[in-house]
Amino acid sequence: MALSPKSDDALLVVDPQVDFCPGGTLAVPGGDAIFPAVNRAAERLPVVVASRDWHPADHVSFQARGGPWPVHCQAGTPGAEFYPALDRSRLDHVFSKGTDPDQEAYSAFQGTGLADWLRGRGVHRLFVAGLATDYCVLASVLDARGEGFEVVVLEDAIGAVEVKPGDGRRAVEDMQRAGATVGQSGVLG
Repeated sequence: MALSPKSDDALLVVDPQVDFCPGGTLAVPGGDAIFPAVNRAAERLPVVVASRDWHPADHVSFQARGGPWPVHCQAGTPGAEFYPALDRSRLDHVFSKGTDPDQEAYSAFQGTGLADWLRGRGVHRLFVAGLATDYCVLASVLDARGEGFEVVVLEDAIGAVEVKPGDGRRAVEDMQRAGATVGQSGVLG
């Protein structure tokens, strides 16, 4: 299955941040391995955006406030920066999420204006890559489908936290049930 890039396509790279890669405070196993596929897709698509967790120091998701996660992607820290292997030269816009200390925000669409921004550029089909499959990628894909976008998840350009074994596989199945297509970055012919 080859998909020719079209003028109304975009790539969303979900949270390609240092803290979600090996050595980070909330590392996805092998999370750094997605970047060759992410960068290949970015070269082929006309619009490229990224989301990032940009948490305040007292964010509700942090264990110190009773949340499930260690401190991660705190705004302005090295862990919140984009992973160095990401080709940032292709990014048209960055959407920050999780900026409200009292509200969790897994989806790149939650409180960011992403859907309107994409519609304003005539985007209909969204290719999705990034971290982590079983949390922020899943939530972003479900919201993208809810917003009416056609979605293709690039399976070689995502990685799962796997809090419970099989979480990544189950997340992909959930995305497919919501109407997303799953493919590899090589489908962009």
